[in-house]
Amino acid sequence: MLPSIFSEKLFDDMFENAFTMVPVFSRHDPVFGKNAKNLMKTDVRELENSFELDIDLPGFKKEDVKIELDNGYLSISAAKGLDKDTENKEGQYIRRERYTGECSRTFYIGENVEPSSVTAKFEDGILQISFPKAPEHKEPEKKRIAIA
Repeated sequence: MLPSIFSEKLFDDMFENAFTMVPVFSRHDPVFGKNAKNLMKTDVRELENSFELDIDLPGFKKEDVKIELDNGYLSISAAKGLDKDTENKEGQYIRRERYTGECSRTFYIGENVEPSSVTAKFEDGILQISFPKAPEHKEPEKKRIAIA
């Protein structure tokens, strides 16, 4: 067990910092921060009659998230922006920067799923989506015809 002064990812942070010291390897994302690689991690759960998706979207608000269903493809996208203003004492701008970022994922859920049957809830940075399983495709029964 590591002392509490170290984070849970001591070695990840140590090696990550070694590479980011070299400008070529540095990938600082001003909008999503150092946890950008953790965005939109998805858990898919199969229940008896439905599927559920839990998608991690830390730092986003409900208004930032968009869900669409088109031709059997469920698309989830999230976008946000960040404004950084720095002023000197006289109120003149020294620097003004605007950052925007977007992430998205798409899942094929079947063409028989109606948009009205898909439900979504966003709470504590986790988007939960539920949709019914498509009915199983059954082969038509072969009927034997008697020859007279």
